[in-house]
Amino acid sequence: MAKFTCNFISYTLKRTVDITVIIPSVTIPESMGMTLAEGKKPRHQKADKYPVLYLLHGMGNNHAQWTGYTNVELFAEERNMAVVMLSAENKSYVNIHGDNFFDFVSEELPDFVKGMFPISDRPEDTYIAGLSMGGFGTLVHALSHPERFAAFGAFSAAVQLNPFSLTGEADADSHPIDPKYDPLSLLKADVAAGKKLPKMYVACGENDFLYEANKKFVEEIKDLGLEVETDFVPGYTHEWRFWNLEVEKFLAWIPRTDAYAGGKRQV
Repeated sequence: MAKFTCNFISYTLKRTVDITVIIPSVTIPESMGMTLAEGKKPRHQKADKYPVLYLLHGMGNNHAQWTGYTNVELFAEERNMAVVMLSAENKSYVNIHGDNFFDFVSEELPDFVKGMFPISDRPEDTYIAGLSMGGFGTLVHALSHPERFAAFGAFSAAVQLNPFSLTGEADADSHPIDPKYDPLSLLKADVAAGKKLPKMYVACGENDFLYEANKKFVEEIKDLGLEVETDFVPGYTHEWRFWNLEVEKFLAWIPRTDAYAGGKRQV
């Protein structure tokens, strides 16, 4: 696995931003096997671009936490997936206080990574997932632009998050939630418009303080006549051991139609 840590100037945010990008590469087993058994020289150039998962962090985290606390590099390498992670501060992946993180994630980040890395631009090869605040961001982005994603994964999502509550607002409750950043409102609007939705995956530990909110959101999805994959697991709270389990389950569950679909690589 090749892991790139990038710092680039964002024309949306008007400052530099840190991201981590995982790109599949030649593994040691593949290198040894191809060289010794087949007499072929491994190559880094690929004919086909990689499917991509945009993976969003939670409150207080940054671009490095997913690779620091989980085995997402291993899981992605096994499945020939690219993974993109960014630092979104505590701005909930929305436009707030002049920091247009919704626009950055929605438009500029894909523009940058597709220009710099061998990443597919097909919606059927594009996925988004996140935990807690990142689960909220996942829902907002996937349901704002459902045509851009094949599937989304919301892990312990802060479904009812008011973004102002994470920016140090003393009177956060006085700021109404903008309907364009409310997952349920977005979902209802998509259904009313007859839009094709990404496949949905919602997971939460049953001891998590967000469990009831996630359970209610799933019920609301089903009340709209929609299908959703769920994984509510006993014994887990709001913790990385749970999210490590879920990101692997999600990658194994997502629909794949890319050139690398099927089977797992030895790493």
